[in-house]
Amino acid sequence: MSSQRALSSNFGKLLQTFGRFVQLWLSTHWRSLLLLFLGVFLPLQLAILLAGQIQLQEGGLPWDVSILLAIHSTAQANLDSLALTLTQFGTRWGVFPVSTALVMAMFFLKRWRSLIYLLITLPGAMLINRTAKELLHRVRPHLWDSTFPPEPEFAFPSGHAMASMAFVASLVVLTWGSRWCGWVTTLGSLFVVAIAWTRLYLGVHYPSDIVAGWMVSIAWAIAVSLVVKPHLAKLNPETLSPENNEVSATQE
Repeated sequence: MSSQRALSSNFGKLLQTFGRFVQLWLSTHWRSLLLLFLGVFLPLQLAILLAGQIQLQEGGLPWDVSILLAIHSTAQANLDSLALTLTQFGTRWGVFPVSTALVMAMFFLKRWRSLIYLLITLPGAMLINRTAKELLHRVRPHLWDSTFPPEPEFAFPSGHAMASMAFVASLVVLTWGSRWCGWVTTLGSLFVVAIAWTRLYLGVHYPSDIVAGWMVSIAWAIAVSLVVKPHLAKLNPETLSPENNEVSATQE
């Protein structure tokens, strides 16, 4: 009986110790857990839900069609030119050259963690996009006769939406905690919405293609940041030497 009491007492003490450890751990890491839930789990769940709904239906979802037709009802010649020009900034004229310049800047400033973060996040988002398109094979909308050049690739998720959101989300992560973060978030949000509007106005994507692209890019950018921990805003000139970068890489 005494051995059973001792065993029970030891188990109780271990349970209390574990409880205190969990409480302390949660008090320290609750922000990371909340970010993981809101920034990774929920966006991915929404993207998966949309993908499942799309596989069950050949055309667009009911709200897809109504939104596209509402946007098309605003069509006019000057908006046609604006949409055709602006949509190029979602990839080749905007995101790609600015991302390349940012990568080069991180390289010459020896901000290795930020550089690694960009090199994983931006190409990774495009790889995810290509893979998803080939797996789901969703055709693009054909709700009206269009004079715009046809898009050869599949629709889901939108590559322009993913590229623009991955770019902006990366900038928000890199500037987090700095005075620039508010500006980046505000201007970046306007940029992302503008690119999305061009894809819907031109009739080359359903709204669900856009939403899914946004959700996947947000989840991907935040997930990579939790692993790489770029901390661009927290770096100071002393951390830019190779020696200090190597030390910080081993300590985190």
